[in-house]
Amino acid sequence: MPVLIPPAERSQDPRVGAPAWRQAATATLQKARQLTDRCEQEAVTMWQPEDSVREPHVARHLRRAAYILPWRFRVEMLAGGGTVEKPPPGEGVTLWKGKVKPPAWHARLPLPLHRDARALQSAEVVHAHARGARLAAARLCRAQHQVNGQLWLLQRQREATDRGLAQVRKGLLINQQSSKLRGYRPKSEKVPDKADSMLTWEKEELKSMKRKMERDMEKSEALLKALASCRDTLAFCCKERLQAVDLMNQPLDKVLEQAGRHSWVNLSRIPSPSSQGQKMPPPDPVGTYTPECATALYEAKRLLMESKDTLLEMAKNEEDIRAQQHQISDGVCALLAQKMRETLELKERMNMTLGLMRGTIQRCTKFNQEMYITHGLIKGPLSKRHLETREKLDRPLVRVYQRHVGTQLPEATRLAQGTEKLQRHISRVEKNLRELLATRQNLARSLKYKRIGYEVDFNVVRLRLRQGHPHVYHQQAQRLVDDWDPRTPPRSGAPAK
Repeated sequence: MPVLIPPAERSQDPRVGAPAWRQAATATLQKARQLTDRCEQEAVTMWQPEDSVREPHVARHLRRAAYILPWRFRVEMLAGGGTVEKPPPGEGVTLWKGKVKPPAWHARLPLPLHRDARALQSAEVVHAHARGARLAAARLCRAQHQVNGQLWLLQRQREATDRGLAQVRKGLLINQQSSKLRGYRPKSEKVPDKADSMLTWEKEELKSMKRKMERDMEKSEALLKALASCRDTLAFCCKERLQAVDLMNQPLDKVLEQAGRHSWVNLSRIPSPSSQGQKMPPPDPVGTYTPECATALYEAKRLLMESKDTLLEMAKNEEDIRAQQHQISDGVCALLAQKMRETLELKERMNMTLGLMRGTIQRCTKFNQEMYITHGLIKGPLSKRHLETREKLDRPLVRVYQRHVGTQLPEATRLAQGTEKLQRHISRVEKNLRELLATRQNLARSLKYKRIGYEVDFNVVRLRLRQGHPHVYHQQAQRLVDDWDPRTPPRSGAPAK
């Protein structure tokens, strides 16, 4: 017979189970649900975008819609009033049919192909390093070739400048020899003239040209040394970069062509605001493009720009100096030629005057001789015995006429006066003749000096024209200055230098 338990007090909770039992089950269920959410969250976060963050205050059934909302296309208004749908910016795969663009997902745990992926990643890093090293080597090699070309151009310009400097030095020697040769003129021809002033001015101008070209040579020598040092640095950096590209056989020019740039230091084109091709990577101490390579390329670019300006300046100076030297030399020769024409004109006038004076001297000499004869005839013979009867002052006719006091004849007085007058005239003629002879001798000397001065100026012009020829070198002009002396000819047995 069943035992009846007395009814307990009536409770408001219709559930039969005990609260403790129910609370224990609820706690277990909540714990399992939390574990499920956490594991689900952790599993999803191992494969999702890096910047994906779920909003904690969004309801559970709205989380997916809120999660994919940034992926959807955006509607933008056009200027004409229409609309266009554009995908959101950033990386990802655009799904045009679904009008969404999910971002790129990244795995946070190693996948089954982790070993192969790591090997491929290592190979990609090695290949990227080799490609970077090859590109840096190509840049360095091209910069080295350009520096070599600039070195060649600079050396050729230095040779041209050196030839111009030799011509200037030869001009100084020709100027010195011209002044020395004009110093052999007679004293009367050494009166300072415009030709002497022109020679002095030419000497100062040639010295100024020489100093200017020597400064250009010193500057180009320093630039040449800097370019040679930069070339060696570029060669060392290029050789060092090429150590990592042994397995990648490809011409360096092809690498530059693939990079879309012919050169990173080329100055032949005007840089555009948006240049095509790869840009210069930033320097990396442990990468392929080290700061040493960047410094070498920057130094090469700076030296190329400086050498280009220097080449233009040197070429311009050399051309200007050559033209100025020719102009000055032509001016000196023109002045000397004008001086020769003036000397020749004076020589002709002196020669004509000398001829007229020669005729006058001959006539005066003949007249003087005739006056001496007349003086002898008037004076009479030396002995009285040679006198004729009509010439005697005591002849009978005169004695008869002079018997009275007032009948004296003036014959003796008139003879004495005539003789004295003729003697005075003879003395004056002789004095004039002596002056004419002295003047003639002085004029002949002056004519001789003019002829010597003309020959000296002619020889100076001839010397300048012959020694100023481009085929005459500086050493030949130097030997001419050292060895040749018009008044001291070289000895036959003297050794040749």
